[in-house]
Amino acid sequence: MRSPFFSGLIYIALGITFTIFAIQQVISNDWGFFVYVLLIFATLDFGAGFRLIKLHFRIKHNSKK
Repeated sequence: MRSPFFSGLIYIALGITFTIFAIQQVISNDWGFFVYVLLIFATLDFGAGFRLIKLHFRIKHNSKK
């Protein structure tokens, strides 16, 4: 079972990857539907990643009490 911290890092890495692909797509073909889809996926991945990392620290803090 993966820890929330590791899963959060994976989601953030996916968000970075989708953002890079979107930037490359804009440079080569201008703004299109596919770019918006990539940016939506990146936003969702960043949100999930940061939420999982926050959960990791909350669990870690509560286990010390």
